Amino acid sequence: MRAYVPAYELILPATLDEALDVVARDNGQWKPFAGGTDLMVLLEAGKLPHKNYVNIWNLKELRGIKVTDDQVILGALTTYTEVQNHPVLQTEFPMLGEAARETGGIAIQNRGTLGGNIVNASPAADSPPVLLAYDAELELISKTGERRVAYSSFHRGYKQMDIRPDELLRAIRLPRSTGGLTHYYRQVGTRTATGKIAHDRVSDLRIALGSVAPIPLRCFETERALLNQPLNNDSQEAAASTFAKEISPIDDIRSSRDYRLQVSINLLNDFLTRLLNS
Repeated sequence: MRAYVPAYELILPATLDEALDVVARDNGQWKPFAGGTDLMVLLEAGKLPHKNYVNIWNLKELRGIKVTDDQVILGALTTYTEVQNHPVLQTEFPMLGEAARETGGIAIQNRGTLGGNIVNASPAADSPPVLLAYDAELELISKTGERRVAYSSFHRGYKQMDIRPDELLRAIRLPRSTGGLTHYYRQVGTRTATGKIAHDRVSDLRIALGSVAPIPLRCFETERALLNQPLNNDSQEAAASTFAKEISPIDDIRSSRDYRLQVSINLLNDFLTRLLNS
């Protein structure tokens, strides 16, 4: 059953300040509406429960990709198409381009945004595991000020995030620290990893998964188990054991716990083999 459109209200602010005024009132009654690639599907199916939205699509303050000496700063409204077309992102953050290419068709890539993918908080989304593996930091803004949050601590539970009703996601910051890393992206759910070997030991490692837990997952315990260790059968077996306990996969309509666990371990071993031979 389709939704009854007149039951919904959409406000179009001209500036970011106006948008922040709207979301700050009425105890979170107004929620942001960006590219709409997820919300419009729910609306068409008659399953969009919230009724009041503020359209942030045209806010120039949330757009643009800025490159500094030590960071790339992506506005929350950066689309997947823009990610694919940016030369620095292609060169230094190739997994983000791979995730962007895997996200829907051309129409979705032209409208879908990184910020929307983050705040929609689907554990099966394509870009969040990549952002975790690249140590992303989020920039949040409200009428009372701004703050930064490590993306690895942003998701607190299924659809639960470290963002207040009066805040908007303004930008995503990526440290330009990917030199020499081996990048590993696999679209089975979404599994990503980066790593580096120095003096025959693991000197840098980041592992992130989607479609395994209720939230996108950064595997800090597995990373610690491998850091400063030589890559051999013993260290890989120890890492796989830690990894299996850390990810604790769920059972749901998409897949079983056992399947998720086995695929994740297989991909971890594949990545470590690739890292050793890089």
